Amino acid sequence: MKERLQNHIEDFLEYLLDVRGYSDVTVDTYEIALRQMSEVSQFYEEDGVTVLDITPFRFSIVKNSKKTIVKKLSAVRSFAKYLEDQCRVSVKLIADESIKVPQSLPKPVEEQYINEVLAKADPEEKLLVTMLYGLGLRISELSGLRLEDIKSEWIQIHGKGNKVRELPLMASLQRAITGYIEQYAPRKYLFEKGNSPMNAAQLRYKLTKLFKKEGLKVTPHQLRHSFATHLLDHGARIADVSELLGHETMATTQVYTKLGSVKKMQEYMRAHPLAKEE
Repeated sequence: MKERLQNHIEDFLEYLLDVRGYSDVTVDTYEIALRQMSEVSQFYEEDGVTVLDITPFRFSIVKNSKKTIVKKLSAVRSFAKYLEDQCRVSVKLIADESIKVPQSLPKPVEEQYINEVLAKADPEEKLLVTMLYGLGLRISELSGLRLEDIKSEWIQIHGKGNKVRELPLMASLQRAITGYIEQYAPRKYLFEKGNSPMNAAQLRYKLTKLFKKEGLKVTPHQLRHSFATHLLDHGARIADVSELLGHETMATTQVYTKLGSVKKMQEYMRAHPLAKEE
């Protein structure tokens, strides 16, 4: 049966190259995963069904990163599907349960760096950073922000799925907006170029260029991350932060609480007398 399994794997790899048109690199990745699987897994017939028990394989890759495990399991599932669809082999795959890959933690920009950049920015750059960091906006939301959506103490944001949310304007942000409008005199949109709104790419370029002057690589989405993380670090409720961000559920916002927990643990380990080395 092992030899039969190896033959099926060889045929599958050729199928990926010749029929599906996969690249050599992708096929090599599949081959590595399937070779590992075939060396330790059980492959046998039972009641007219071909059983592929990859339990030993799962144990052998347990120390791999979750993303690597997911990729290897995907290769095995693709192989099993090939056997059923192309070879007309009825396959029972055992121990192929999915692994949920945790969302990567975002990397917020430290408050001091943001303040240093703001201190050197021109009025347009300063407002750009302040709107993203002070309100947690998506770059697309800022690009489409109209003057009529800005009130004295509130701002109306048109977010994903045409959903509208209202955000309070801090006094400092009110002053920044007023000063910017007086100096640049936009007609319809807050950020304009000619008679059209600046698109997301143009705003993103301005932002990255500004931070690059200070030796920092920062994206608009990082400032949105920073908005959420810093609010939570300073005691804001997760429900409120979720609403400000325009998240449909608080589960989406939970990732930011992990960052706060890591920071709190580091501070605890640094400050507590019992945590200090004697």
